[in-house]
Amino acid sequence: MQTEVSILAEIPEDLYQSLERYLERYPDWDQERVFSAAISLFLLQNGESDRRASQCYLNALFNRPAAA
Repeated sequence: MQTEVSILAEIPEDLYQSLERYLERYPDWDQERVFSAAISLFLLQNGESDRRASQCYLNALFNRPAAA
């Protein structure tokens, strides 16, 4: 079973407003999905070659449930 961890993070208000506008245009996305995709893509682009980061990115991108 996939374990999930909650993160409390402060982001600039401008970024938050952009995120809110995006989520209004694309209702099949939510904050959790956006953050998972963004963090996993950041890790992949910056040298994290762990297969789990790749799988997390693909799951978020294609809206698939996490593997058990």
